Amino acid sequence: MAEEGFSWVRGWKKKLDEGGWWHSFELPDGRRIEGVNSVESLRLRLSHFPLPEDLRGARVLDIGAWDGWFTFEMERRGAEVVAVDCWDNPRFRQIRAALNSRADYRILDVYDLTPATVGRFDIVLFMGVLYHLKHPLLALERVCALTTNLACVDSFILKPEHHPGEILTERPLMEFFEVDELGGQTDNWCAPNLACLMAMCRTAGFARVEHRATLSYGAEIACYRTWLPVAGTQPAPELLAASRDPSGGINFQTRFDEYVAIQFRATGQRLALDDVRPTVGGYGVRPIFVAQTPDGTWRANFKLPPGLSAGWQDVTLRIGDSAESGAVRVAVDLPPATAPAAIEGVSDGTTWEPGLLRLSRGNVLAIWAAGLADNADQVNTSVSLGGERLRVDFLEPPRAGAARQINVFVPPEVPEGMFELCINGGAAVCLRVER
Repeated sequence: MAEEGFSWVRGWKKKLDEGGWWHSFELPDGRRIEGVNSVESLRLRLSHFPLPEDLRGARVLDIGAWDGWFTFEMERRGAEVVAVDCWDNPRFRQIRAALNSRADYRILDVYDLTPATVGRFDIVLFMGVLYHLKHPLLALERVCALTTNLACVDSFILKPEHHPGEILTERPLMEFFEVDELGGQTDNWCAPNLACLMAMCRTAGFARVEHRATLSYGAEIACYRTWLPVAGTQPAPELLAASRDPSGGINFQTRFDEYVAIQFRATGQRLALDDVRPTVGGYGVRPIFVAQTPDGTWRANFKLPPGLSAGWQDVTLRIGDSAESGAVRVAVDLPPATAPAAIEGVSDGTTWEPGLLRLSRGNVLAIWAAGLADNADQVNTSVSLGGERLRVDFLEPPRAGAARQINVFVPPEVPEGMFELCINGGAAVCLRVER
């Protein structure tokens, strides 16, 4: 990066060292505090986002609050505000006392911010923080998990003037700074270009990402958790299935980077990524993969939305401005479904002869089991034959008071004879295997 491309960073740092204030303030008694960022510039940055003047009833999180101008502006508009920073800034406390503010000030690292530690917020401000982080995408995922509506992301970006002669606008690119290459500061770690910043916001799990403004030093991005409302005049797609990609099953863990695979029908259309609009638990996510399969159905893969509550969540789908599909349920952060199950019936999956599997006719064994947990699936259900675990290919969805069918694959090398068959270590039944 050329020295002249970030000379402004050194100028701002010099001014901060001399005056001590990063933000400027107009106090109730008429006094003004002049910081590196003028009140006018702070108002301009905030004005680019779709934030109403009246925020009564809204909960707002200000990440990297520093002196606190954005915190106190959100509070002035009526919001309940939590301000977070990685260090205890005495200037924040000074202004909070001068304004008689009730903002909740917490000292936390950005990577420690989860719904469990701070809750969820209608609006999250992430202003001038991203490029200070060694793990920017992880931080954006944390931001997404905390946001129920809108996240305002403001960051330094890489521009053509930083590397004259190089093409920096067409592809998502990010420069990493090992030491103090960006303005002589060791806390400046990365510089995405605009395309990369927007791509990271989508990858973090936001449904919609809007470039709101380009500033002299960076860009401002509005990130939304939901799709735009539509009239829904077009027919809804038929959502056939939703499972964990790539291992299968319906159980998801929010502590992992989980992806959802859906199968659906949408006849007579050629679909691109931006046409497919899935939702889980009310939150939309842009797919990373969409393709038509040989049987004419469609498949799409997308990130499990961050910040989901534990329990059963509905997966739904819209295609463009279509009506919403019916729902398919998935289990999020539910306890493992490993309770023993009772086998009520077993038969050859081809001949349907009870208590017998003829390997000369096929390798599928059909079982009917009672006592399975609702979130039992083909991944967390253990079926063993003679002590060896079998591959579960199908598990019927739960039905009230009814046994569920399980189809398993029996390896062709299993010898003839009588074997004990059990599910999740429960009571065994006998199965005869013949050639």
